[in-house]
Amino acid sequence: MKPLTVSGAGIIILGLQDEIRRSQESRYDHRLHGVLLVAQGMTCPQVASLLGDAPRTVENWVRRFEKHGLSGLVEGDRPGRPTRLTEEQVHEIEALLRKPPVSSGRDIGLWDGKTLSSYIAERYQVDIGVRQCQRVFRQLGFRLRKPRPVIANADPERQEAHKKTQNPGQAG
Repeated sequence: MKPLTVSGAGIIILGLQDEIRRSQESRYDHRLHGVLLVAQGMTCPQVASLLGDAPRTVENWVRRFEKHGLSGLVEGDRPGRPTRLTEEQVHEIEALLRKPPVSSGRDIGLWDGKTLSSYIAERYQVDIGVRQCQRVFRQLGFRLRKPRPVIANADPERQEAHKKTQNPGQAG
């Protein structure tokens, strides 16, 4: 029987590893598999190579399992860096984002990470990067909206003919 292969394995492996690391449950399962393989006789470097982790990482899993049992493999808290904005400032920003940027003196149509970053620096004297501002959007439940491109010298009649939905009042 011909062995099965996966086309584009290099990219697929990276994608699968990212998926495993995405949630706490999948990371826990990943650690369980690592400890299981060591318990079945594989060495930590062999398991690390197989699972795509560092040998020291697998060693740490085994040590934590030996010391604490299954609870040693559970994901610990990762608090991260403390926020630089107060809760009150975050509420003000949320209210601000519900209005167009023009209302805060910006000459742009939609809020984006760069615009919010500059606003926070001016208003609160807190330097927050563009990526962190994009996270703020997501945490507050906003999503990125991009303006539709305007095609120069476009014929409005031909554009109307190509639209998927017709304007109200037009016969279909």
